[in-house]
Amino acid sequence: MARVMMTWFRFFLFLIILLNSLNPSHGGEETESQEDRELLLSFKASIHDDPLHSLSNWLPTTSLCNWNGITCNMNNNNAGVRVGVVVVVTAISLSGKNISGEASSSVLHLQNLTSLDLSNNQLTKLLHFDQPPPFLSPLRYLNLSNNNLTGPLPRSLFSSSFSLLHTLDLSNNMFSGEIPPQIALFSDLTYLDIGGNLLVGHIPTSVTELKNLQYFTLASNQLVGEIPKEIQAMKNLKWIYFGYNNLSGEIPSAIGELASLNHLDLVYNNLTGAIPESLGNLTDLEYLFLYQNKLNGPIPRSIFNLKKLVSLDLSDNSLSGEIPELVVNLQRLEILHLFSNNFSGNIPNGLESLPRLQLILFSNKFEGRIPRSLSTCKTLRRVRLQNNKLSGNLPQELTKLTQVYFLDISGNHFSGRIDDRQWSMPSLQMLNLANNFFAREIPNSFGSESLEDLDLSQNRFSGEIPRGIFENSKDLVQLKLGNNNLYGTIPEELCSCKKLVALDLSHNNLNGQIPVKLAEMPVLGVLDLSENQFSGEIPQNLGKVESLVQVNVSHNRFHGSLPSTGAFLAINASAVAGNDLCDGESEASNGLPPCKGSRNQTWLFLVLCFLFGLVAIAVASFLVVLVRRKKNLEMRRVENNEDGGTWEMQFFDAKASRMITMEDVVACSREGRVVSKGRNWVSYEGKCMESKNDMRFVVKEITDPTSLPLRFWEDAVKFEKKVRHGNIVKLVATCRSGKRGYLVYESVEGERNLAEIVSGLSWQRRWKVAVGIAKALKFLHCECCSTVWELADEVLSPEVVLVDGKGVPRLKLSSPSMASSDVKGFMIASPYVAPEARNNSSGDVTEKSEIYGFGVMLIELLTGRTTTDIEATGNGNGVHHHQSVVEWARYCYSDCHIDTWIDPAIKGGDESTQHHNDVVEAMNLALHCTATDPKARPTAREVLKTLEAIHTNNTQLFCSS
Repeated sequence: MARVMMTWFRFFLFLIILLNSLNPSHGGEETESQEDRELLLSFKASIHDDPLHSLSNWLPTTSLCNWNGITCNMNNNNAGVRVGVVVVVTAISLSGKNISGEASSSVLHLQNLTSLDLSNNQLTKLLHFDQPPPFLSPLRYLNLSNNNLTGPLPRSLFSSSFSLLHTLDLSNNMFSGEIPPQIALFSDLTYLDIGGNLLVGHIPTSVTELKNLQYFTLASNQLVGEIPKEIQAMKNLKWIYFGYNNLSGEIPSAIGELASLNHLDLVYNNLTGAIPESLGNLTDLEYLFLYQNKLNGPIPRSIFNLKKLVSLDLSDNSLSGEIPELVVNLQRLEILHLFSNNFSGNIPNGLESLPRLQLILFSNKFEGRIPRSLSTCKTLRRVRLQNNKLSGNLPQELTKLTQVYFLDISGNHFSGRIDDRQWSMPSLQMLNLANNFFAREIPNSFGSESLEDLDLSQNRFSGEIPRGIFENSKDLVQLKLGNNNLYGTIPEELCSCKKLVALDLSHNNLNGQIPVKLAEMPVLGVLDLSENQFSGEIPQNLGKVESLVQVNVSHNRFHGSLPSTGAFLAINASAVAGNDLCDGESEASNGLPPCKGSRNQTWLFLVLCFLFGLVAIAVASFLVVLVRRKKNLEMRRVENNEDGGTWEMQFFDAKASRMITMEDVVACSREGRVVSKGRNWVSYEGKCMESKNDMRFVVKEITDPTSLPLRFWEDAVKFEKKVRHGNIVKLVATCRSGKRGYLVYESVEGERNLAEIVSGLSWQRRWKVAVGIAKALKFLHCECCSTVWELADEVLSPEVVLVDGKGVPRLKLSSPSMASSDVKGFMIASPYVAPEARNNSSGDVTEKSEIYGFGVMLIELLTGRTTTDIEATGNGNGVHHHQSVVEWARYCYSDCHIDTWIDPAIKGGDESTQHHNDVVEAMNLALHCTATDPKARPTAREVLKTLEAIHTNNTQLFCSS
């Protein structure tokens, strides 16, 4: 028994000794690596600024392992007799700490460091990195992305000392020079991102020796040359992102041998040739982006065998041929962007059976008839097939789709009749059949009481204008029937459309007189009756409504005197030519001869007034009121006691003329609060000096009058007479003295710059702002002479949009003469200016380029990101970097869930779910507005219609299978 007890005692004693030897607190003392401590303190000393105090506890007196961002481990420092355990640093994580300076590379000499993350800071340089460490570094993860690191890629990094790296991310810095061929030394690398830098030269062939690489990003550099054909050796690649470079040549067919590839992105390069047939071998491919290149030829039929494909964007190339019915195989497809190519043939019937598809087909060369399957899709709501080569009759089934609210098939070769079928489209709001070959009569009704925009221009319609259109469509806002073969008179029923803003009946064979009630239409802004057979006198009250700003009655048979209303006072000579008209105004500039006997008739009128006393008094009273009103708006000359000069004040608003004095304007510029500044102007907040008068205004002082053309002030007067709209800031007065000058604008209480308040707006308020801006653009593009206006800051941006306390937006405009050559140069660099204007040395802005600026603003409204606030984005498979908010938005819309790009301010609560479809449709519109090809962008009228429609409609392009 004693022997058994002794045996157990010896066993327990042995076990205690064994456990004691395994305990690091015994058998040897635990110490921290002094070398690691010194290297880290050297790094801290090189940091210029640490605003978040992330390195505040990096002190010699505190434990190394307690320092912020430091991970430690224990390392036995003796392989033989155990004398102690050393604590060493194995990982450093200081991402997003906003530290700055020329950081010491001493941390890369830590002998046990496996992970280093210094991303998302303000580091500008790695100091003392001329030589790699004299040992094989165990570093596996290195992330220096999103800093301001400059100079060439560190040669010492691309050495055998760091050959164990698995992840290397140097993206979004300012590294320059070429990619070193020694990159092949990273044989274990699985993730490589050096995009978003200033790298030049070719992609080195040696990069294809990275056999383990899975994610490969070189995007947003200045690389040239061809993609290495040896890329086929990189069998493990899942992600290739080479976009936004200057790569040329053809897409290597060898890419088709990368069987694991999930994402291929080669956008914004100069790639030429055909899309390789071999890409059809990439059976795991989900995302294929080749837009904005110079690719030609047809889409390979093999592409339609990629059944996992989710996004396919081939837009902005020179691709041609037909889209085969094989497209039906792409059942997972959500994004199909084919616009701005040369595709032809018929629209495939299989498109309607793709349950997740959003389709864009316009601006190609599709031909043939509209597929019957499309015409029978009962849930169809939007049809946009404009600017193709489609032909044939309008399908009978298409005019019975009760859910369609937007139908645009303009710019095709359709023919036949449209009055021989029943139109039953109760949801229809916009119908555009313009620029086709439709003939015979126009139907009496299109089956909708909601019709607002009807464009049947540039066809071969004949017969009379049907009265039923106006009886059934009281909400018409725009009616275009120009360039047809219509005859007869203008129906009186047309005048019952009180919302009509634009009416174009030009280039027909219409006759008779202008209905007197036409002059009473409350919001009519554009009237074109040119090139017809109208006769008689023009109603003398036509144009008395201030909304009418553009009239063309040329080449008819009108006679008599021109009305003296506002619309005709400054009318262009070409707009009244080809008639037998005269002008009773003595200083008319319309080219018409003065009316004979007008002076004698005036004297006769005065004599009659004298003879008939009561009538004379009434007329005199009327003239007094008229003169006073006119005097308020005429040019005034005011002596200024302070500078001894004489000021000329021209008012455009009667209320302002009664309340604002020259002293108010001068005092405002001297003592008022600065609102904004430009290159040759400063804006001040102003208020009338009288205590009883609380009228507010904004004064823009021209600080460099020598930069203005000689006709600036005359242009300002003409400009103000034409531009009057609720979403445009009103110019109420101009003041000038010699070379000095002021522009006085109305000011609404609570009005603030859109850029200042957008982050706090709800989806409803943002939608209201977008609609208001769109209304202003539509007025300027469609209902006002676009040549007489220009934005105050020369480009459409949030800085020129003011929003009042009720959420009503207004654009700040000024005379076109304000734009100087210096400012044009500034415009070219603005992110709100379209590519075609940016690439044009003159910086000329067109209507389509203004639509581009609107699209950028709409992206900002939806995402909360600004043009300078671009972040890295990803979907779990890698990271994308983008140089503009447009590029970022296009990627997010194609590749990411809405939660990743919608502004968090409108994502919270139930609002994003409730308006999910509205937000997606609005982003779709924004991307159309920012299309590279100006022809692919919608007009201002289409923008407004889409915005108004998406707020109340859950739009779908095709019904589910």
